[in-house]
Amino acid sequence: MTPDNHTNEESSLDVGDGHELYLQDWGKKDAEIPIIFLHGGPGNGVDNRDRNKFDPGHQRVIFFDQRGCGKSIPLGSLKNNTTKDLVEDIEKIATHLKLKKFVLTGGSWGSCLALAYGINYPQRLAGIVIQGIFTGSHDEIDWLAEGRFKDFFPDVWDRYVNQTPTDYLLGPSEYHFKRALGDDKEAAKASAYAYENLEAALLRLDDRFTAKAYETYDPAAIRVEIHYLLNQCFMPDQYIFNNADKLTVPVWIVQGRYDMVCRPIIAYKLHQKLPNSQLIWTINGHIAEHEASNILRLIFLQFTGNI
Repeated sequence: MTPDNHTNEESSLDVGDGHELYLQDWGKKDAEIPIIFLHGGPGNGVDNRDRNKFDPGHQRVIFFDQRGCGKSIPLGSLKNNTTKDLVEDIEKIATHLKLKKFVLTGGSWGSCLALAYGINYPQRLAGIVIQGIFTGSHDEIDWLAEGRFKDFFPDVWDRYVNQTPTDYLLGPSEYHFKRALGDDKEAAKASAYAYENLEAALLRLDDRFTAKAYETYDPAAIRVEIHYLLNQCFMPDQYIFNNADKLTVPVWIVQGRYDMVCRPIIAYKLHQKLPNSQLIWTINGHIAEHEASNILRLIFLQFTGNI
């Protein structure tokens, strides 16, 4: 993420364990209720496009790159990089910036991390706004890793399978995941590339997908994601659902009905578990475009009293 005219400050925060996080404080500095934005992945880092959901004239947003991501250092580090570490990092950021109450927001992995933080620190939050819901359960991980979406994207799954040796008995994702985290750099790059293209092809309603050039491809981000997936997101199965009673703050859930990465049923079940939640359906895939982005902007404006 590059600074713009609304950037108040760029900084880094040493959170221990050899990690320094990149922070960007953006928007209305004296906003009553700041927002902390959680990027997806895990591994993606914050992007300039993430600002599109916010109004800098009314909102103060704290963007940061999670451990091993973006401008945080060391890039791609998997050491001391777990969900618990990331939850504590959010608390360290809030304490560092002297935030009393704040809103957490994120999509996909960002939604899972927001919910995990809310379970551990419910008293710190004014609300949670999440999109493209992922809770880190084994079933959700297997939906992608085992190609359960292949009735809808058979060509995407076949292309991935065809990059797996025919004599490998345990399935393509186990092969590619272990290889992507292995010591052979070229083999790791090839498997990281295969899995990233699998996931990227499912993001939108249409087929607007072009693979990155392999020659210049950097596998650091997807290796962080695979590290989390191989370790079941470092949470017990159904952890978010089993602890949903601790999420007493208002929760806004925005979910695309045609999301092939994070299935709508997860958003629906989460809404049923959270009595203080609102579920808003949109005609979107996984990426929050058009209708979903507009709805998110309206939700955030509720915290500023401008609607």
